[in-house]
Amino acid sequence: MRYDFDKQINRFQTASEKWDQLEEHFGDKDLLPMWVADMDFASPEPVIEAIKQRAEHGIFGYTVISDEYLDAVVNWMQVRHDWAIQKDWVCHSPGVVPALHFIVQSFTQPGDKVMFQPPVYYPFSKVIANNGREIVYNPLKYENGRYQMDLDDLRKKIAGVKLLILCSPHNPVGRVWTKEELAELGRICLEHNVLVVSDEIHFDLVLSGHTHTPFAAISEEFAQNAIICTAPSKTFNLAGLQISNIIIPNQKLRKVFADTVDKHFLGLPGTFGLVAAESAYRHGGEWLDQLLAYLEQNLDFLTAYLQQNLPELKVIKPEGTYLVWVDCRGLGLSLKELEQFMLQKAKVAFNQGYVFGPGGEGFIRINIACPRSLLEEGLSRVSAAMRSLKKG
Repeated sequence: MRYDFDKQINRFQTASEKWDQLEEHFGDKDLLPMWVADMDFASPEPVIEAIKQRAEHGIFGYTVISDEYLDAVVNWMQVRHDWAIQKDWVCHSPGVVPALHFIVQSFTQPGDKVMFQPPVYYPFSKVIANNGREIVYNPLKYENGRYQMDLDDLRKKIAGVKLLILCSPHNPVGRVWTKEELAELGRICLEHNVLVVSDEIHFDLVLSGHTHTPFAAISEEFAQNAIICTAPSKTFNLAGLQISNIIIPNQKLRKVFADTVDKHFLGLPGTFGLVAAESAYRHGGEWLDQLLAYLEQNLDFLTAYLQQNLPELKVIKPEGTYLVWVDCRGLGLSLKELEQFMLQKAKVAFNQGYVFGPGGEGFIRINIACPRSLLEEGLSRVSAAMRSLKKG
């Protein structure tokens, strides 16, 4: 079937963080939200139907992870990512961010060093700081409009680090790391006995010309020194159902992680999360292919629009995710001025780059997973505000 990604769906009054919490987050309810990473598209029809059928049963008691669910996860990894995993590697967590908290608590002690590569998904820093660990920054290098890992800097700083949190594909800069880049990172971490935790939640959202490589699929050595965090939430717009699959090939690591989850009494998943995820992994491939094609068109539209109307804003072309990192430093505005301009003049809610840590200052992150009419509306607002600013 053909899916209509142009259809606008009213999300107000649905307890949507993205739409109903604008005033709480930004102080203004009359904004167009293009910030938090969920999509303004309906999930695949087979997922919706599976939830309806399960709801009609009428009994929603304690639920366990079935073999059928695990088979669907294993098959998805094999078919979509050429990654052969075993069912007993899959551990439950209500989400990737909770899993990161459990991992930091399980494999480090207060005061231990944990490294990540900013500008990056901002909960990484909270996961480390809130658990009393020390943050070690290994900033990405931004050269000629493209980001790369700074492995020389990593080698200088890795002594004493216990754990590295990798973002792959990278949010917000959009890099899909090559197998060679990941392999070099993995070798350095093995040499220094650093556990790699790879947040791969955007792993299905890879644009044409690029291929995602699961970190643990590179070698058996890497697999035994890695925890891979995945979920159907970004792929199929299921974040509200709180289901993720934390894949841990190493039996000892897996037991430690599972014990920590059990201590928090989070061992049982939600009924509808399991139903939705299994259906998505079994029947959502066609929807995902159509989604990716639509996102590519949105990206092309965004790029062309900015080049023509807002040349001061430079798109860092993403290789994956539906999040676009845009360099706004050409406007010559301070961080506060840039934020106020977008909120008060343009009336659009973007994620400001500084929240992603060192190197994010002067950038914004735009969520393009929306009908093109909404994307055009947001860009038109910014363009109109810019014309007014220049006249002023």
